[in-house]
Amino acid sequence: MSDADTTLRIERLIAAPPEVLFALWIEPAQLLKWWAPDGYEPSVDILDARPGGRWRTMMRRPDGGVVATSGVYRIVEPPYRLSFTWAWESEHGARGHESEVAVTFEAAPGGTRLVLLQQRFENKETCDRHVIGWSAALDRMSWIAR
Repeated sequence: MSDADTTLRIERLIAAPPEVLFALWIEPAQLLKWWAPDGYEPSVDILDARPGGRWRTMMRRPDGGVVATSGVYRIVEPPYRLSFTWAWESEHGARGHESEVAVTFEAAPGGTRLVLLQQRFENKETCDRHVIGWSAALDRMSWIAR
């Protein structure tokens, strides 16, 4: 398996300043507006947006089940860079395979160039599912940030 199979990169130009987009990632009330996949209802358990701070979100599926993701912030440089670990949790709270997410926010004509890079997926299938999930979430973020 190559790095290309386990690395996701999405780039978007969003019509909002970096400060607005950065806040959507680190403020619980803002994160809830766009975070979960379509049909899921998100909630924030912990969002301690500082280097070494923990984060944990839960998402209620349409069937009523709950899934959780969690990690640790590595880099928090408002409003330009954000980096954190990411792992899905089992129904008993055990963390699964951990990947790394890095997001940059660069002022550009027309708004902000947002680049999301998620690396070290366990396999290509997981990476492909995240492409779908992140794409839908960033579509919502773009709409909300207007």
